[in-house]
Amino acid sequence: MYAVVGCNECAAMWLLSDPQTSDSATCPRCGKTHRTTKLKRFFESDDRAAAREARAALLAKKRDESAAFADVAHVSELEHAVDDAGVDDDEYLEAAGIDADAVAEAGARAEGGRSDSKSRTEIVRHAVEAADDPTEAAVVERAADHGMSAETARTILEKLTRRGDLSESGGRYRIL
Repeated sequence: MYAVVGCNECAAMWLLSDPQTSDSATCPRCGKTHRTTKLKRFFESDDRAAAREARAALLAKKRDESAAFADVAHVSELEHAVDDAGVDDDEYLEAAGIDADAVAEAGARAEGGRSDSKSRTEIVRHAVEAADDPTEAAVVERAADHGMSAETARTILEKLTRRGDLSESGGRYRIL
């Protein structure tokens, strides 16, 4: 069960997964702790994608952008469009005359058998969770401590935000 809930202090809206199992929830924007039974629920669904779509529609309406939101495809369709847009890594490497399979094997060896892209994503997600003040600079600095370039960390941070795995508000990130 997913619920779109709102903070009565700062009017932030976020997804709360399985609201019946926890007694309290903390607003990602202002940090106020709320009793989950007292939170206003704008939308509830068993489907996470439907809850994300409802939150997006509510945020658009709040900003008087309902017409623009109506012109945009469903969030899940946008994710597929982003995945299909541009050139993927393998195509890029092959066009440059580099064997993509050899690169993947080298990356797996360097990461101790783990997939390179998952490892970097995990590093950025962990950096967001672990940072006291999860700004872009703090997340990039924590990722750099694990050997990741600043540019790569920023790119992964942007992708996670676009996909809806992270939220950015006021220059601070949080995991959804």
